Amino acid sequence: MSSATTRSGFASAPELADVLPPPRQRGKVMTFVRRNPTIVAGGALLLIMILIAILAPFLGTVDPTALAPAKRTREPSAQFWFGTDMLGRDVYSRVIYGSRISLIVGFAVAALASAVGTFIGLISGFIRGLDTVLMRVMDGLMSIPSILLAIALMALTRASVQNVIIAIAVAEFPRVSRLIRGVVLSLREQPFVEAAVASGTRMPMIILKHILPNTLAPLMVNATFICASAMIIEASLSFIGAGTPPIIPSWGNIMAEGRALWQVKPYIVFFPAVFLSVTVLSVNLLGDGLRDALDPRLAKRL
Repeated sequence: MSSATTRSGFASAPELADVLPPPRQRGKVMTFVRRNPTIVAGGALLLIMILIAILAPFLGTVDPTALAPAKRTREPSAQFWFGTDMLGRDVYSRVIYGSRISLIVGFAVAALASAVGTFIGLISGFIRGLDTVLMRVMDGLMSIPSILLAIALMALTRASVQNVIIAIAVAEFPRVSRLIRGVVLSLREQPFVEAAVASGTRMPMIILKHILPNTLAPLMVNATFICASAMIIEASLSFIGAGTPPIIPSWGNIMAEGRALWQVKPYIVFFPAVFLSVTVLSVNLLGDGLRDALDPRLAKRL
């Protein structure tokens, strides 16, 4: 019975057909999952990590900075799921809260580097007088390995999450500018751009209406790889003591504090390393899937 009420006047339970989406919509969802398994797998893993970071206070955690010297270096157990470190802090709580730092740094660096790199790439691709100067500066920054450039920038500032984000973004945005410049140079020769120029359309409107929308696909794919790279660089900076302050729980800090006990207490390093690997893997899978789906040469017709 599909009606809302029965003859007796009481509401009836909805039938299964009324709850499920239409067959055509279900078919599209299944087709998308079958055609894009890497997007689904990467997106699902990343969503789980985001939920873990958001729900950290409700996942049975305690204060990740609370010291308990009497309980130091406890093995994983029912009370301490991931054990405790040399100061008696709960490794499980520190790993869960550490996911917030990695995700914040990854997403913030991807957004900041993409915005700055896109701006420079658009200017360089359209203003020939600035192209040579800007690209030589970008080449100079790209000649320095990202991790070394980030370490040098962090050495000039105090340790904080904001400075880590800025330092990594400075190391990453030259690659974005190179990518966007290449896209702009290919698009500016297209007939629809030449028609807009011939019709007297001003350059800012050409960029906003014709150029910028066509850069979103490669920009999105590149942003996922920047996000994954930023997480690794942040963990590396924290591991060597040049990243976030030691009082802030991050996966790099946790592994750095546990390396002295690696041979006898490997779990202190093992659990944050697993979480970091899974998170980076999820972002890379999402990026690979987006590349295959958005690239017309690789995309499969649904």
